[in-house]
Amino acid sequence: MLILAHRGASRDAPENTLRAFSEAFSQHAHGLEFDTYQLHQDIIVFHDRWLHRTTNGSGRVLDQTLSTLRSLDAGYGEQIPFLHEVLALCPGNSICNIEIKQLHDVAAWLQAFDEALHSSRLTTDNIIISSFNHRWLRDIKAQRPALQIGALTASFPVNGPAFASELGAYSLHVTLDMIEESYVREAHQAGLKVLVYTVDMPDDMLMLKSWGVDGIFTNVPSVARATLGDYL
Repeated sequence: MLILAHRGASRDAPENTLRAFSEAFSQHAHGLEFDTYQLHQDIIVFHDRWLHRTTNGSGRVLDQTLSTLRSLDAGYGEQIPFLHEVLALCPGNSICNIEIKQLHDVAAWLQAFDEALHSSRLTTDNIIISSFNHRWLRDIKAQRPALQIGALTASFPVNGPAFASELGAYSLHVTLDMIEESYVREAHQAGLKVLVYTVDMPDDMLMLKSWGVDGIFTNVPSVARATLGDYL
């Protein structure tokens, strides 16, 4: 079962920063989950619409220039990173889940993604691109059928994982609050991997492992490693 560090090792370092991502690998996570905004022709790594919760800035992310965003303190002197900086930090055998929070031009996004990937040790086999906006995923998949996409959901639809299959998704990413063993079974029968967010309690980790879940997103990769060590 994959252990993917949710916004990095975000219990122990400022979320979505290079420090949090480095700490995640120090805690032996298999990979990372992080959030991205397309801003102009670049992709930055950030979660919220507004700056004040995780930086010393204020206002909406999309109203800022790149130079302003890069000048902010995201915690302990960390900058808001670019996608290429995060991918360059990752070991070649790691997995990166890139969640898209904002996208305005698929072709430009793919160009920036390609440039970031080429400057790293990773290949497309190491990448899952996810979003709650399934139209973005559909459009990316249409232009790059080989890319692995992860359909994010906080619901258990009447038709189960069919929406993810229709997208040509590699994986279904579902909230812990909504996951059931039957949902996992249906997704696997449809050929989908199942990843669950956000899982920080050992009992939940063990339950999901017993259900055959393929991976978890966690703020505490060290806890996950200690809990699941005998099962990896």
